[in-house]
Amino acid sequence: MKRSDNDVWIYAVGDVGPSRPDPDTLFDLVRPRMQEADVAFMQLELPISTRGFRLPQVRHTDRAPASSADAFRRAGFHVVSLAGNHCMDWGPDAMFDTVAALRGSGLHVVGVGADILEARKPVIVESKGRRVAFLAYSSILPMGYWATETRAGCAPMRAWTHYEQIEHDQPGTPCRVHTFPNREDLQALIDDVLAAKAHADYVAVSIHWGIHFVPGVIADYQRDVGRAAIDAGADVILGHHAHILKGVDVYRGKPIIYSLCNFAMDLPMDERHAKSKGFREIQKLHPDWQPDYDITYNFPPDSRYTVIVKCVLSGDRPASVSLLPAFIGPMSQPEILSAADPRFEEVQAYLERYTASQGLNARYVRSADELFLEAAHQSGL
Repeated sequence: MKRSDNDVWIYAVGDVGPSRPDPDTLFDLVRPRMQEADVAFMQLELPISTRGFRLPQVRHTDRAPASSADAFRRAGFHVVSLAGNHCMDWGPDAMFDTVAALRGSGLHVVGVGADILEARKPVIVESKGRRVAFLAYSSILPMGYWATETRAGCAPMRAWTHYEQIEHDQPGTPCRVHTFPNREDLQALIDDVLAAKAHADYVAVSIHWGIHFVPGVIADYQRDVGRAAIDAGADVILGHHAHILKGVDVYRGKPIIYSLCNFAMDLPMDERHAKSKGFREIQKLHPDWQPDYDITYNFPPDSRYTVIVKCVLSGDRPASVSLLPAFIGPMSQPEILSAADPRFEEVQAYLERYTASQGLNARYVRSADELFLEAAHQSGL
């Protein structure tokens, strides 16, 4: 895509979590391309701190090395969300250390704070006379991880689950699962978007949400929240947490990207971890998931497919949004793919399959090495 001098390029990626002593190496294959962005966003999964203690409700966690923040900046990032289910893994001191490390490297932090007002505060970045706002929330919330008026944590977008027994006379048979957004959290998100839109040209809403590792499936509450955010003025929804790609909906001309997958995420494993009860329970969500002790990227096979979201603000025209397909190697390094690479078609086919399976309406229009998002029809679900 030819670039005008006045165009503002916004890149966004999913989960990032270095567990290696040299985090710069995670970005060796993508650094020059990421540095093209005027504004680049990422979701950080691991705290950057040596303080605190592992909270008892944590299923899996790690710590990122102190050099991570500088590595993110050198990789081309500007905005980092911490709103997720790992923000408080090592307690509030570790969260505050992470915020301080990121800001000390010149990065903007969104989605967490010493209280709920700070956690809900947007980050607004100005580039070439345009103001781009970011808001970040999490629906994946261990107890006590969300901020309140008197407690540190992340901005919540909670949801409730109801299990409906289908055959009431047949004990033990499968049920329907219904999810609903927390009304108070949803109204707060709507209010935040309205306020951000009054001060920015473009509003991106990041949400850590959804059903991890299960291919395709979108929870009901995600549809409700994504559409409500766009109705309030959001221009793009950046979803993550699922660790695999999910489908895309285009609602009122604006994309709801349900999951960006991982981007640069270490998950080394040893035999003790692979045989643990906690891992074996999660492993059942994806039958093809087999650990390999010789690599650092121990996720299901389709977790290798990922994308970079590219939003282009150009003059007074509506923003264009495209996806740059990428592939994550065995040592957790993402590689941006050209259209001539067979893996490019694999990523596109994966997106198309699970967009269709969920009744979503995005159409992926290939142009050079990008997949431009368009609405194929009005989504009805």
